[in-house]
Amino acid sequence: MGEMIKFKRPDGKEASGYYAKPSAGDDAPGVIVIQEWWGLNDQIKGVADRVAGLGYRALVPDLYKGKVTLDMAEADHMMKTLDFGDATNQDIRGAAQHLKKTGHKVGVVGFCMGGALTVLAAVYVREVDAASCWYGVPPEQAADARTIAIPFQGHFARQDQVFTPSQVEAFEAKLKEGKVKYELYWYDANHAFGNEKGHFYNAEAAKHAWQRSGDFFARHLK
Repeated sequence: MGEMIKFKRPDGKEASGYYAKPSAGDDAPGVIVIQEWWGLNDQIKGVADRVAGLGYRALVPDLYKGKVTLDMAEADHMMKTLDFGDATNQDIRGAAQHLKKTGHKVGVVGFCMGGALTVLAAVYVREVDAASCWYGVPPEQAADARTIAIPFQGHFARQDQVFTPSQVEAFEAKLKEGKVKYELYWYDANHAFGNEKGHFYNAEAAKHAWQRSGDFFARHLK
């Protein structure tokens, strides 16, 4: 089980997040875990615990500053009012700098809204060494995917209505164009197939995606 901690953003302001450490303690690579649009809830804390179980220090920055919801309309509102630039360049970058203090590599993994932010982090946060994105991409004008200079992995769903296959295909075309070192996987599943508390949880797809994410981080962070 992890705990809530405070860390500094590049602008000097304080941020908080959920921190889970592996059995090896603080001498391990780090992984930033980025929330879905629901906020820093028990489900995403469980994801951080799972990442810690794989041998990483996991940190989930609290992008909504304490707000959590179960209501879809409210989640949509909170996501739409989130300043993605600030979240990326301050909260996520601050989390990366915090985890980097030990001298180890740092990865990032995010889901849904957090998947889109994972792409932004891969483009803008220089402290990140590898990125694994689950079913989320940012608007094309928000980040030039061709400029990603770190290993990148994507997990996407063929039945996704939120981040549609055509959006993902356009995104992949940019990765190819930029000669990004990437791997991309498709699952016969719906959006948010990895969220075991959600309506569209798909155990089979989630199992494969976790296996691939674990292998990816082991190759690029350890």
